[in-house]
Amino acid sequence: MALTQSYHGQKQGFFSSLLDGLTRGMSQVVEANSRIREVERLQALSDEALAAKGIRRDDIVRHVFRDLYWL
Repeated sequence: MALTQSYHGQKQGFFSSLLDGLTRGMSQVVEANSRIREVERLQALSDEALAAKGIRRDDIVRHVFRDLYWL
């Protein structure tokens, strides 16, 4: 019986880990999509509007992803 409980615990751990991984992956996809939309939104602005926000056109990607990457 102890062997069955141990096996069940491992099986549950596997599925729990799998679900956690899938959830994290989906969260990353959603976050990446929102960041890409922000890049596109900023790219659509005029140079003057970007300057008013303190962003140069060349720095849009760096600005949007600034908390994730050091570019």
